[in-house]
Amino acid sequence: MQEPFEISTRDNRIVYVKAVDVSDLPTEVQGKIEGLEQLYAVHDSDGQQLALVADRKLAFVLARQNDYAPVPVH
Repeated sequence: MQEPFEISTRDNRIVYVKAVDVSDLPTEVQGKIEGLEQLYAVHDSDGQQLALVADRKLAFVLARQNDYAPVPVH
């Protein structure tokens, strides 16, 4: 016997990690960043930015610590 299984997109625990050039960020954010040319952004499946961190490894660790499954964006 099979029972229907409904997948809720609200419970989507996948996040996307992508490199972001500091020069592409808003001016007020650029002013707070010293010595880096690139940061890593963590986005949810709707594209909303959840975090901005200094390195790729930290982005993945942060996602996992918050029970998300990080996926790299090329």
